Amino acid sequence: MTEDHIGAILKKLDDVYGVTKEGFYHDQPWQLLAAIMLSAQSTDKQVEEVLPDFCRRFQTAAQLADAPLEEIEASIRSIGLYKNKAKNLKKCCTQIVNEYDGEVPSEIEELLKLAGVGRKTATLFLADAFEIPGVTVDTHVFRISRRLGWAEGKNPVKVEQELQNVLPEEHWNRINFQLIYHGREVCTARKAKCGECVLVDWCERRMERIKGE
Repeated sequence: MTEDHIGAILKKLDDVYGVTKEGFYHDQPWQLLAAIMLSAQSTDKQVEEVLPDFCRRFQTAAQLADAPLEEIEASIRSIGLYKNKAKNLKKCCTQIVNEYDGEVPSEIEELLKLAGVGRKTATLFLADAFEIPGVTVDTHVFRISRRLGWAEGKNPVKVEQELQNVLPEEHWNRINFQLIYHGREVCTARKAKCGECVLVDWCERRMERIKGE
């Protein structure tokens, strides 16, 4: 795969999906982290609907850490898996208050020590909060990057490493939302809609299928 090949795909993604994505509503960095945690297995729309009231109710990490679990649950009840997420939010904010003086850490190693924060959440938070370059690998990025021939890894961490080697650093932060949009509408897990795909001319999976026919 040549740099021109990759560059053509990236340009097409920029043209179709843009180069920036508005982040979740928040007043404080910890609220952004909370929003990203809430978005797991939920839609952005569901999260955006609860965030204004959530951020008004809990204006500091300490306020959420001290809040009864039932109050946290009530504030995010419309979000999927809200009970488990409420527990993680309370524990996470308690850690932020007790171990980081109320400030969300800006190093991925420290973020990964927080309750409910996995590598995908941590990388996305660093990108949105501090513009720290990083490739966030969710199911869409994992699937499409393998179909395009950008990665062969069997797990998200390996694919993240491969994509960092393949993609220019200035594209790391936006490749996630671009491939999420593409994966939801076109290159879906159930069926790739190749007839509607703007990347079809560069897709290695399609080329392999044609060769096998």
